[in-house]
Amino acid sequence: MDFKEKKMAKQNFDELKQIIEINSWTKNKEGVDRNGEIFAYWMEALNYTLTRYPREEIGNHLHLTSSRKEGKKLLLLGHLDTVFPPGTFEDFKEDEEWIYGPGVCDMKGGNYVALQALRNAHEKYEEIHNIDFLLVSDEETGSDDSKHLSAKLATDYDYCMVFEAAGIHDEVVTGRKGVGTFFIDIEGIAAHAGNNYDKGADANLEAAYKLSELVALTDLEKETTVNVGKISGGIGANTISPHAQLTFELRYTNTQERDRVLKAIDDIVSHSHVKGTKSILSGGIQRDVMQPSEAQQTFIDHINTLCNIQLPTEKRGGVSDANIISSRGVATLDGWGPYGDGDHTVHERASKKSFKERIDLVTEIFEHFLEGKI
Repeated sequence: MDFKEKKMAKQNFDELKQIIEINSWTKNKEGVDRNGEIFAYWMEALNYTLTRYPREEIGNHLHLTSSRKEGKKLLLLGHLDTVFPPGTFEDFKEDEEWIYGPGVCDMKGGNYVALQALRNAHEKYEEIHNIDFLLVSDEETGSDDSKHLSAKLATDYDYCMVFEAAGIHDEVVTGRKGVGTFFIDIEGIAAHAGNNYDKGADANLEAAYKLSELVALTDLEKETTVNVGKISGGIGANTISPHAQLTFELRYTNTQERDRVLKAIDDIVSHSHVKGTKSILSGGIQRDVMQPSEAQQTFIDHINTLCNIQLPTEKRGGVSDANIISSRGVATLDGWGPYGDGDHTVHERASKKSFKERIDLVTEIFEHFLEGKI
């Protein structure tokens, strides 16, 4: 039976309202932890075991594990934080078609899809095994802390389903660009621009040369971009600049392009155009590329066959924690949350119809997984 023909799972939007109205801005540790503890409470009712990874300045990361049996292991991945500081966007409302609120699609709503599907599977089988749930607290600020934990835990799993929002036609995500943020600090020699121009070493001029070289690394045909988003330097118009800084971002779709650009960046930093200047590179890759793979395609093929569907897929330029898990060799599919739009704005919303359809499909996938068919 096509999953869309099945009876839609009953929704408890009061529960969703409860967590959406909690301010979960990444820097609001109290709110993020409260959101996480509510989720842990719901999961423990399904006989999940909680491992808490305490953090002092951000919310705690939560790893919820089911019982173990022989066979494949599936990781569900979500994040507890949102982008809205206290007092900016904290309301929940709904109409006939949409639910509105902070995190409703990015990604408290996606976490809720996973929860409801697990509840459905638990009701049918009375036990869930080999399906675990990792909830991290700092995704919206780059996962600088949690990425190390995610990468370490990833090696225990064969598959990963990430519950970021679905595409407009219910697409799941098979590829995401890798991203890195870098800084070049340039040290020059200050001098009076009128009296001692030739005694200075202009850090701003060196920055201009380097900016041009960095931007030239962009290859739009290969979807590789290098963007120098911020420049700073100098003291004033009458002084040869003694310092400058370039802040730039790299995005890429495959590891070959990553390696090409990283080597070129090192070359740009190590060579000076302006005599007397020195440059130091800092920063690095934040999340490596999520590339389609044979294992991922096999995962999709299983879902299509067992659920009698043709799962729509897409690639996205933005990153998520799917990048981290995928780069560890795990067959990863992202976009299992509901379709929504307006994320990262006060107009964020998610489709009720998409909630229901996503829960039904994910429930069916869990059932096939628990029966050993995936």
